[in-house]
Amino acid sequence: MKMYAEPHGLNDYLDTHFTCDCGKDHYASLKTVSVRKDALLDLPKIAKEQGFSSLYLVSDAITYDIAGKRCMEILADAGIKAEIIRLTHINFDEATLGELVINMPADCDVVVAVGTGAINDMVRFFSFKMGRPFFTVATAAPMDGFASSVAALNVNNLKTTYETQTPQAIIGDTEILKGAPYRMIAAGLGDLLGKFTCLCDWKLAKVITGEHYCDKIVELVENCVQNVLDGAAKAKERDPEVLGGIMEGLVLTGVAMSLYGNSRPASGCEHHMSHYWEMMFEQQHKRPVPHGTQVSVGTVLVLKLVEALRNTKVDFDAARAAAKAYDQAAWEESIRAAYGPAAQGVIDMEAKAKKNETTARLARIDAMEANWSELLGLLEALPSSETVIELLKSLESPYLPEQIDVDVEMLRNTFLYCKEVRARYTILQMIWDLGLLETLSDKVIAEL
Repeated sequence: MKMYAEPHGLNDYLDTHFTCDCGKDHYASLKTVSVRKDALLDLPKIAKEQGFSSLYLVSDAITYDIAGKRCMEILADAGIKAEIIRLTHINFDEATLGELVINMPADCDVVVAVGTGAINDMVRFFSFKMGRPFFTVATAAPMDGFASSVAALNVNNLKTTYETQTPQAIIGDTEILKGAPYRMIAAGLGDLLGKFTCLCDWKLAKVITGEHYCDKIVELVENCVQNVLDGAAKAKERDPEVLGGIMEGLVLTGVAMSLYGNSRPASGCEHHMSHYWEMMFEQQHKRPVPHGTQVSVGTVLVLKLVEALRNTKVDFDAARAAAKAYDQAAWEESIRAAYGPAAQGVIDMEAKAKKNETTARLARIDAMEANWSELLGLLEALPSSETVIELLKSLESPYLPEQIDVDVEMLRNTFLYCKEVRARYTILQMIWDLGLLETLSDKVIAEL
């Protein structure tokens, strides 16, 4: 079956194989999505249709009250066996996994995440390791990870992404979604804003490194984001139809990740900023703002950096000199200062990826010089930072680092070192390759 030439609805992409001109076979294993009023009532039906009879629900103290307790009542009324845990270890690390293992019923045949980002990631990883499928019952829509197949966990103090599995069902009850704190609603829209820069990362990588690229997946995400943002103004009114549309949009971008097989279609350097902040806040024993809110601030920062690059005359010979002068030992020292307890994981990742290695960097600089007009065209197609700031202001959502407790020192470290969170080519790596990351970062920080 071919990928659709025109935009289609969410359900058209579920549990279906697509052959594609990009050379890949795309498949999203998600079977069912129910986003409507009173969608919680669909949980017993979905479980029975998929052949499950012993459900293990995972919540925390907050999501238990929002939806966990009601899910248990609905399942009991339907005669379906279920147990629920209210997590006490909420750092979503090795200790949380231990709590899930200890409390899992022996006959559990499906795990149900009752919550949003971190709970979903933890259940996604846990269920995968235990050889069980999982469902998601959303209590808010602040991020696009519901339908993805990757999980980000804190392991050895480093925010690490693992390939795991996609849920088999996602339930979004609009009566619950509209009751979420407004900052969570705005965060969902903020996460979608990040698709502008992350897709640009992918387009740049295609030209500079020859990375595999899928036009159809990119079109799917771009159309989805535009459709959701067109109705964004009504989000503040808590219009259930609009909130349902946001939820479906976030699920669809997650489906895009599943179709492609990794997070490339929906996560770029703006997400790497968010991951870095989350690690730093955890080390400081602070609770970060919602992931999508961080992503939207990161998007503004990346766009400002792009604008600084576009106003800079690039000296490719100077870039090559910088590449040849690269000092691995000095880099490691700076990483230990910037990442603290998480540094060794970053250093080990670079030892495998070698993305900063001189020979490969020189080849990328050559590719950039040969294709600079095309690369500038991709950067110029991005929205301006002011356009995104005005949209975030209209949503009453943070748009500056200081509004999410990122001080100047952390901000500078973010610009210079958050690219090391993942072995993925992005705008930040591109600017680093050109030997301009420190200079342009300082310029943006001074402007802010």
